[in-house]
Amino acid sequence: MKKDQLLTRRAALLAGGVGAAATAGVLAAVTGDVPAGSGPAAGAQARSPRSASAYRLQPLTGYGPPHAAPRRTLVRREPLLRVSGRGRTIVLTFDDGPDPRYTPDVLDTLAEYDVRAMFFVCGEMAADSRGLLSRMTDEGHVVGNHTWSHPLLTRLTRRQIRREMERTSEVIEETCGERPEWFRAPYGAWNRATFQIGAELGMEPLAWTLDTLDWTTPGTRSIVRRVENGAAPGVVVLSHDAGGDRSQSVRALRRYLPGLLDSGYRVTVPRRHYA
Repeated sequence: MKKDQLLTRRAALLAGGVGAAATAGVLAAVTGDVPAGSGPAAGAQARSPRSASAYRLQPLTGYGPPHAAPRRTLVRREPLLRVSGRGRTIVLTFDDGPDPRYTPDVLDTLAEYDVRAMFFVCGEMAADSRGLLSRMTDEGHVVGNHTWSHPLLTRLTRRQIRREMERTSEVIEETCGERPEWFRAPYGAWNRATFQIGAELGMEPLAWTLDTLDWTTPGTRSIVRRVENGAAPGVVVLSHDAGGDRSQSVRALRRYLPGLLDSGYRVTVPRRHYA
């Protein structure tokens, strides 16, 4: 189902308080710290490509899951909204892809500045773009589960919810070699069943702190301003690389990413902690 066809429903959900911003939670999944690079104050103009540095190439505690077994995922009552840790950390997330029209440009920009992000993919999109899914993993990004067809999970049966999640996890595992450790409910619509089934499939629920509203196509400048004004330590930023015309999202990323780095932010990805 195309997201553009569901903008009205999304707007209604957000107005009714269903979105993830209506919940409270702190993600204590990122620990430790790494030295921050120095740089000039943030500016509106993008800089030229930089050389690699440790804090851009790696998340705070590494990409892979811990080796200890067995793993057990707790059943949560609300999604996680932020990352915690010392320093100016921020997480960039992209939903609904991969889309061959926009995802490559997003990946190119992230590679240019040597940062890692999270991609919450829809199974029906991923199944048709496995090369992009592989590229995400090869370049160190985290691939999360965003269901198969982007439905409103709160209107589905438990069996339907499980199928939406399982099919997507299977595609990710087949393509990337590992099952996803994170999931995000479409439209930020969560209920007890989504938390329970997600945990049974070994995934933590991650929402967001800052919605760029790029899905409304408000204009590139508007998206950039929302990120610049909302950036703060621990913030999880929601953007999209599919589900409609995402050219504004692509252009906005090119503008705000160098500014975040120049302001001293470490763009990172979280690491799971297992019970």
